[in-house]
Amino acid sequence: MGTVSNVLNRAELVKPETRQRVEQAIRELRFVRSEVARQLRAGRSRSVGLLVLDVTNPFFTDLARGVEEFLAEAGLSMILADSNDDVAREDRYINLLAEQRVQGVLVVPVGRPAGVLSSLRERDIPVVLIDTKAPDRTACSVSIDDVGGGRTAVAHLIDQGHRRIAFVGGKGRERQVADRAKGARIAMRDAGLDPTDLITVRVEALRFAGGRDAAKQLLTLPAGRRPTAAFCANDLIALGMLQELSQSGVAIPDDMALIGYDDIIFAAAAAVPLSSMRQPCQDLARTATDLLLEETSGANHDHQQVVLASELIVRRSSGAD
Repeated sequence: MGTVSNVLNRAELVKPETRQRVEQAIRELRFVRSEVARQLRAGRSRSVGLLVLDVTNPFFTDLARGVEEFLAEAGLSMILADSNDDVAREDRYINLLAEQRVQGVLVVPVGRPAGVLSSLRERDIPVVLIDTKAPDRTACSVSIDDVGGGRTAVAHLIDQGHRRIAFVGGKGRERQVADRAKGARIAMRDAGLDPTDLITVRVEALRFAGGRDAAKQLLTLPAGRRPTAAFCANDLIALGMLQELSQSGVAIPDDMALIGYDDIIFAAAAAVPLSSMRQPCQDLARTATDLLLEETSGANHDHQQVVLASELIVRRSSGAD
């Protein structure tokens, strides 16, 4: 059995002719190793958990695809979990991932990250925060400069001649939404406008239906007070607004310009191609995965808080030719 174990786990230790005979026997017997037994011996599985806020959002789908690809390069698999932006559900999945003895967890936390960090640390599970900055230097994180992204988005709208601008956000991802709104106000101040004039619209959720609701709210305003441009906290909201405004006879971008955030795959394919702040999803996935694998390797590890920049992608919805 020792030779079989070496063939399965440390093939380089076995003579080639012996390895070939064992591999032939494995094929003939249709032997399948027990991953459960291996986990019990090793104390950890060969899986990593990825806990995101909303798998229906293409941004998180792209993130998951990248993480899965980079884990596969290391011979690991991914367990995907969706908290649905709910703290109780997030807690249940953390317990489940601990039961699966995952090597580590990549997590986009619901709200403040302190609770998630505490829960995983109590179980001695390495963790990297994604899309959220770690509260201190005792944990790794990979986040986006959302203040800078919001500033760039609204500066673009101002450069296009807009002065009455709305910011559309909603419940969920409070820190990211607040930072994007903060960046929008900074851009207005930089342009000599009153930041308090930013028209803020809050919707129930950062989803397509929320965008439609936001458009309906703005359409109730008198023409002289209605914004001529809107910066949306994500692309799903922007696409919902685009549909509702178009169906109501509002021309995009002539009557109202739009810009979103994330640059999901549907942004460029919209009836009016959507301008957006592109998040570096692949870089986000690669950096977070590398940090987690480094921590789980047992080597000396310095916790890092990496901040990446988003990129303005200009399309017709904000007035591009």
